[in-house]
Amino acid sequence: MHIVILDAATTAQNVDCWAPLRALGELAVHARSSPGEACTRSTATEAVLTNKVPITAELLAAAPTVRYVGVLATGCNNIDLDACRQRGVAVANVPGYSTASVAQLVFAFLLQQAQDVAGHAAVVRRGGWAAGPDFCFTLQPLRELAGQTLAVLGSGAIGSAVARIAEGFGMRVLRCAVPGSSSPGRVPLAEALPQADAITLHCPLTPATTRLVDAAFLARLKPGAVLVNTGRGGLLDEDALATALASGRLGAACLDVLTTEPPPLDHPLLRADAPWADRLLVTPHIGWATVEARSRLVAQAAENLRAFIAGTRRNRVD
Repeated sequence: MHIVILDAATTAQNVDCWAPLRALGELAVHARSSPGEACTRSTATEAVLTNKVPITAELLAAAPTVRYVGVLATGCNNIDLDACRQRGVAVANVPGYSTASVAQLVFAFLLQQAQDVAGHAAVVRRGGWAAGPDFCFTLQPLRELAGQTLAVLGSGAIGSAVARIAEGFGMRVLRCAVPGSSSPGRVPLAEALPQADAITLHCPLTPATTRLVDAAFLARLKPGAVLVNTGRGGLLDEDALATALASGRLGAACLDVLTTEPPPLDHPLLRADAPWADRLLVTPHIGWATVEARSRLVAQAAENLRAFIAGTRRNRVD
């Protein structure tokens, strides 16, 4: 079988991880592909793997030999599933591979806000401790997570892992109702937001949740609360977030995702001179990217393709 990976760069950064797929056939690996290159590179191949490159009806029309699309991710919003079904093209994704990785990042954010390890270490490196009059100093009031209330918006695999870890820290967890979801036993947002010392977003991006975190949502939060988004950038109204930070009502925000990725250079949330810049942490979509998570991703993608070759269904979404 001939296999093509259209955008290998992010999955393979810092590691050589493609051995499980090389074992299944002749593998062509491309770091990145423009839409035109994706069409060309999919011609005369049977299996196409993609992370973010769209698989469109036009691509499938230009590549009639494609029988299988493997998504190197969980989300399939970049795949034209209707076009795949019409052409009898199998589609499989990889659910759950990054649960531990994303949950870990949530607490890296929360612990940084509570303890400011990086800030204190930087001052020590510049000689601040050596020059001080006392055996210790703090740059800001340090807080314990124990006893704080964490609102978790989304109770899938990642949200559930975050809730479990939070309870291990001694936090009180509120599992919040998600608009458009009928999951029982969830706390209404109107009740949860005023109680939350921190809120973390793990719900899917749907029409009901797009820009869910808007000015009204932020106004309901407890003053000084910390907002964490490791889900999807589209869950958040970024202009409303900047306003909430500027007003001082929102204590801090920690974002691993933005609406546009990569962001433009003049993105308002990335202004180093903003008066609230020290209360905003933005990381470049690293939640999924631990070595262990990416190894699981490739291993599961290979198992999905192996199942297809054997004539069985595994993690199929078509």
